[in-house]
Amino acid sequence: MTFASRLTRCPLPFDPERGSDAVSAFADQPPEIRALIKGTGGCSPYLSELLRKEADWVRIPLAGSPEEALEAELARLQTLSLDELPAELRRAKRRIALLAGLADLGGVWPLEQVTRALTLLGDTAVDLALKRLVADEIRRGKLPGATPEDAEVAGGMVALAMGKMGAFELNYSSDIDLICLFDETRFDPDDRMEARMAFVRATRKMSSMLSDLTGEGYVFRTDLRLRPDAQVTPVCMSMASAELYYEAEGRTWERAAYIKARPCAGDIQAGERFLQTLHPFVWRKHLDFAAIQDAHDMRLRIREHKGLHGEITLPGHNMKLGQGGIREIEFFTQTRQLIAGGRDPDLRDRTTVGGLAKLAVKGWVEKDVARELTDHYREHRDIEHRIQMVNDGQTHDLPNSPEGIARIAAMMGEGDADKWCARLKERLLRVEDLTGAFFAPGKREDRPELSPTAETIVSAWSGYPAMRSERARTIFHRLEPEILSRMQRASNFDEALGQFDGFLKGLPAGVQLFSLFEANPQLIDLIVDICATAPALAGHLSRNASVLDAVLGGSFFEPWPDRPTLNDNLRSALDAAEDYEKKLATARNWAKEWKFRVGVHHLRGLVDAMEAAQHYADIAGAVLAGLWPAVVAEFARKHGPQPGRGAVVLGMGSLGAERLNASSDLDLIVIYDPQGAESSDGKRPLATRAYYARLTQALITALTAQMPEGRLYEVDMRLRPSGRQGPVATSLESFRSYQMDEAWTWEHLALTRARPVAGNPDLAADIEAVRLEVLAAKGQGASVLPDLAEMRERIFAAKAPDGAWEAKIGPGRLQDIELLAQSFALRAAEPARRVEAQLRVGPRAGLVAKSDAETLASAYRFLWRLQAGGRLLTDKPLDMDAIGEGGRVFLMREVDAETLDALAARLEQVTLQVTAIVNTALEGLHGT
Repeated sequence: MTFASRLTRCPLPFDPERGSDAVSAFADQPPEIRALIKGTGGCSPYLSELLRKEADWVRIPLAGSPEEALEAELARLQTLSLDELPAELRRAKRRIALLAGLADLGGVWPLEQVTRALTLLGDTAVDLALKRLVADEIRRGKLPGATPEDAEVAGGMVALAMGKMGAFELNYSSDIDLICLFDETRFDPDDRMEARMAFVRATRKMSSMLSDLTGEGYVFRTDLRLRPDAQVTPVCMSMASAELYYEAEGRTWERAAYIKARPCAGDIQAGERFLQTLHPFVWRKHLDFAAIQDAHDMRLRIREHKGLHGEITLPGHNMKLGQGGIREIEFFTQTRQLIAGGRDPDLRDRTTVGGLAKLAVKGWVEKDVARELTDHYREHRDIEHRIQMVNDGQTHDLPNSPEGIARIAAMMGEGDADKWCARLKERLLRVEDLTGAFFAPGKREDRPELSPTAETIVSAWSGYPAMRSERARTIFHRLEPEILSRMQRASNFDEALGQFDGFLKGLPAGVQLFSLFEANPQLIDLIVDICATAPALAGHLSRNASVLDAVLGGSFFEPWPDRPTLNDNLRSALDAAEDYEKKLATARNWAKEWKFRVGVHHLRGLVDAMEAAQHYADIAGAVLAGLWPAVVAEFARKHGPQPGRGAVVLGMGSLGAERLNASSDLDLIVIYDPQGAESSDGKRPLATRAYYARLTQALITALTAQMPEGRLYEVDMRLRPSGRQGPVATSLESFRSYQMDEAWTWEHLALTRARPVAGNPDLAADIEAVRLEVLAAKGQGASVLPDLAEMRERIFAAKAPDGAWEAKIGPGRLQDIELLAQSFALRAAEPARRVEAQLRVGPRAGLVAKSDAETLASAYRFLWRLQAGGRLLTDKPLDMDAIGEGGRVFLMREVDAETLDALAARLEQVTLQVTAIVNTALEGLHGT
């Protein structure tokens, strides 16, 4: 049958003139095809443009079989190279979007065939992108042990299609939800981290290839956030890690998500095996009626978050998440599948329509109800498609204007918009009735009197992941009155409640923590204090609740240990770890615990910002000193001991100056001394330069790799010789030569803060000697201050202060003071690394007046308190409204200001004073 003979409906041209323009190029087509094109072009600017761009191609399916045209277009993609893929996938997207749009609007394809065509394109795009990108990783030798033939299964990597894509239900302008995993059993244990990094790169590139908007459009917006614990895990993780997560932490919404999960790209067989291992997690053997309450709570949270409650009104109504919408039908279906699917495999259907039909057959849903909901579901999806077809928008909202709604009605073939609206509202109300009756929320008792807003927040708690077990809910029910009572004593109850809500929402499990609260009520006060003041700390705590174990250890509030004690503490923990992976995990947990301690001490005024800065630096130093031997030993197992005298890790920037804040990254340089050795002596020997380069990369990976316990630090290596272009590790001889003959003034300034933090002590002493030699040789150069002035101007031009409360970047702020302080150390060839010590060098060397140096030091302390305090509260630009009353009180205590106006006035005064001193210092020194 031809396309024309299969037409069953036709859109009405909302904009007749645009429709006539669209059909003008198709005068040779049959009348019914012209009517379809005129209606399509007259309703959808997006499809009108596709008709213009793909006029030649679309004639093929219009004249013959749309199924054959779809198959041919997908087949065309199979032979494309990696370089060709981005542009050709976008071309295929245009063509299939046009074909599906015409087949949908004309009724040639039913809903399921439309969504299947869109999903097949998604499958093909992801599969080809992953296989080509993994092949490129193999070609570059980045996937251990892999051969070119392994690219046919993406090296053991699989993309799981989730949500609508997994069920072949993609909507017209849908994004695609993917979980990317790899089969770790294909790799030796020693190679798994390297393999993971290759798969992570391939996943990121795949996502960019499909998502990036170019002149040719995009393919699919790609969402990777459904993976386990997405905030802290890499975009591609091992199947074993995922299994462990679901076994220990998996939540009801994740179980529901896996009803639709399907391997769609890469190693399909490995993906099927993985899904088989998850069957006990998704499909409980007992009748799981607890899922009813979880699903109901999820519905309420979505409505509250999106503001989708109250009386149904059509303008702006969300057809997906709103009352009576698509998600209501999906929840209705999936909840019943979760309840009974563990005992009855017949109910495990990925599709919504198929699931309803099977539930009806098995008596879990009345047949009339299943038929009615199926009818509503299909029409809702049709409307959703038309909303998206107008301008290819990923939206589910009906237009807000009468004209916009009339356009959607016209696309549905209805010229009377009022009649169409009345019918749709009846459908939405009916779906709300049919689905809402199933959920029976229970009321909670013994709660202090709350405002309506607070009541809404608290009512949602029962559906959070931490409450998924009956035991957790029981314990928390006993704790809730006490928590709320203590919270009402906070300086701002609403802010404290909001932050506690975020803390509770982020908890992956609750039984152990709630038991701790019940046994140790003082922890409740600590949590309330954190939630009322430091949302960033509360967020960290929700993801790492185990750090509270340290609070109960008895030493949490004792004075800070000295550096050797801290180093020994970590070294003992690392020695007890059985293998390299466990050492990395141990270091992460250890650092989290100690950083949390610093944050709490700072928050409660037990230390000030300057002490906290030293403590954060002590933690980073202990981590580097402790992990470096572990990294070296692990690397030596493959490639032999370090050739020559070994290497030293230098801390640069704030780490070198021992002045870190709660969110600082680490500036590092690695310097080695080959002592004439040309290669290592091991099972897989490496040339000396390659050895140290790869050893340095191993250190970076050890620090930055995203593991279940998170990452330790972000690492910046740009201060190494030649910056990004230079090798990541430098020999001592090359380092000295570069600093003496090639380095820029800014690199000499950076050297004033360089400090050995790990490695061979004798080599570290030699590096320090080179550092002092370079400072002595280069500090008196005539270009030092002109270069500094020029660099200062470039910095200010490149980045303006980030808001009214910026303390770091900009004239008269921290970076300005630090640069001038470094210039004092450089010009005087002084070994001082800390800012205050470098500032004291200035008057001694006659480079600045003593009174000006004291003013700079006072300004530096003030600005650092503002910067460090702000970083404890938020990782975003400091916004006094956003941090809330508790945060403002903390900050003003830190900087000794009584009001925000006083703080703003002092900030302005300080920056003006510092700017004037720096300008004078540079001008005066120019003339010397």
